[in-house]
Amino acid sequence: MNIFGIETSCDETACAVVKDGRTVLSNVVYTQIPLHIPYGGVVPEIASRAHVEKIPEVLSAAMSAFRAAEPSGAIDAVAVTYGPGLSPALIVGLNAAKGLAAALRVPLFAINHIEAHLHTPFLRDAGDPPDDCALEDCFPALGLAVSGGHTNWFDLEDVGSYATIGQTLDDAAGEAFDKAAKLLGLGYPGGPVLDKIAKAYVPDAPFVPFPKGRPREGVASLAGLPAELCVSFSGLKTALLRYVEANPSVKYSDDGADGVEYAPGRRVSRRMAHVVASYQEAVVGAIVDRTRTALSRRPYRSLIVGGGVSLNSRLRSVLKDAADGAGVRLLLAKPKYCGDNAAMIAALAYFKRDFEGGAAMSLDVSPSLEIPSAAQGGGDNGGNC
Repeated sequence: MNIFGIETSCDETACAVVKDGRTVLSNVVYTQIPLHIPYGGVVPEIASRAHVEKIPEVLSAAMSAFRAAEPSGAIDAVAVTYGPGLSPALIVGLNAAKGLAAALRVPLFAINHIEAHLHTPFLRDAGDPPDDCALEDCFPALGLAVSGGHTNWFDLEDVGSYATIGQTLDDAAGEAFDKAAKLLGLGYPGGPVLDKIAKAYVPDAPFVPFPKGRPREGVASLAGLPAELCVSFSGLKTALLRYVEANPSVKYSDDGADGVEYAPGRRVSRRMAHVVASYQEAVVGAIVDRTRTALSRRPYRSLIVGGGVSLNSRLRSVLKDAADGAGVRLLLAKPKYCGDNAAMIAALAYFKRDFEGGAAMSLDVSPSLEIPSAAQGGGDNGGNC
């Protein structure tokens, strides 16, 4: 079964075709990062306008790549992100998907963006050697979605059966990285730059003791979730701000030849690198501490991680240690599938196809869509509705 996926939840215009929920036959992503760099973050109006301008081109390119891969193949269904995300951006993708499904006379499936990230470790490219990653052998699993907009932990009983057991109470990890990079004058997007600097830096002093953001029990924003599985990054950002205010030279000295070169021709002072590495360690430590706690609460067969921040080299390394310590398998997506993409949307739709596809034709976008939490008696997220 070949499913055409469309993803426009934020600042990537993406289309893809996936066969039988696993094999990616085409995958085209137009990134808007250059458009948003001058503003230090995603501007919804710019994002939606770029989606409108680019989606015909991206859709056509993905369809052409699919036809080249399978000349006699046909599209059996269309899938689209309907939430969560930026409302104006989501509308562009949903309308395009409705039009394509109507033109092809195939069912339309509406997919939860966060849930789709958790399916990315199962994506494979045509021509990849066979793997031993059978879905039925991976559940129950602990899921971690860690991106620019989300940091959530999930009980995954099976594909389509999810419940939130922990989450960030404010900023997501990716947002915490971006805001830190902006504060330090390192540009946007911040996560990749911080990762490169921290990786190039060889520590020569104890890390700055930035807080790891553990909320107190009984806080209303926990919404019934256990504090030990939730995180707050607002205090960490404030701690960084106060540190920079007290040490303004951090931002302005590059130490010349004694600085840390993190990319060809790009260097920062050792002091800046020390602060960056300390901050990253606090973010990664907060995530991994909660992950270890979750892994200790019940038996799992795997740890499934998705989202753009899962590209962070330090996070990948420490999550591997946590998974090994718990005796579970760590499943990470290929780097090209960690960020927002349409392959994950099309792939997950294959496993949601038991739901009536026609309902999505009358569906509206859901910018604040969530997966139910275990505290709310969570489970399946409702498929297409």
